[in-house]
Amino acid sequence: AINIFFPDIIKEQNRELRGTQRAISRDRAALEKQEKQLELEIKKMAKTGNKEACKVLAKQLVQLRKQKNRTYAVSSKVTSMSTQTKVMNSQMKMAGAMSATAKTMQAVNKKMDPQKTLQTMQNFQKENMKMEMTEEMINDTLDDIFDASDEEEESQDIVNQVLDEIGIEISDKMAKAPSAARGLPSASASTAATISDEEIERQLKALGVD
Repeated sequence: AINIFFPDIIKEQNRELRGTQRAISRDRAALEKQEKQLELEIKKMAKTGNKEACKVLAKQLVQLRKQKNRTYAVSSKVTSMSTQTKVMNSQMKMAGAMSATAKTMQAVNKKMDPQKTLQTMQNFQKENMKMEMTEEMINDTLDDIFDASDEEEESQDIVNQVLDEIGIEISDKMAKAPSAARGLPSASASTAATISDEEIERQLKALGVD
């Protein structure tokens, strides 16, 4: 609460000090005016030879000058107080800034407690290692269950693919190659062809055609 209202108090004090300074300046100006008047009166009385009047007026002048000097002293004090209040105001602003900064740092440090942070990091590392180990164990187990059959299936797929490719090539070659019936005449067919040719030749000779 003090920190909240302190700037307002400083402003109010500065206003009062400025008012006091103006009042002192007015008083000093009035005293200086009276001082000049007394000096003139003293000179006038001195010319007329009125020594008693001169003494009275001189005492008044001395008191008046003392009062004027007091106004300078008070004015200097007021100026000093005004300066001090400005310095205090600046210091309070800095103190407020430092207080806010300290609270922020305190909140951050509370959230970023070294022990808690270290513990959190250690817990994370521990749980991460557990997760990695668990994942590795699960993968190993799954590999044991499925890898053998998978490898066998993959191997069979490769063999089937190769056989299919070979089979396609063999089928093409077999389709293009002449069949045994077309390429190689049978014994009966050869014999029939030979008899037919001889019979043709005999008939040509019988007809007289060489």
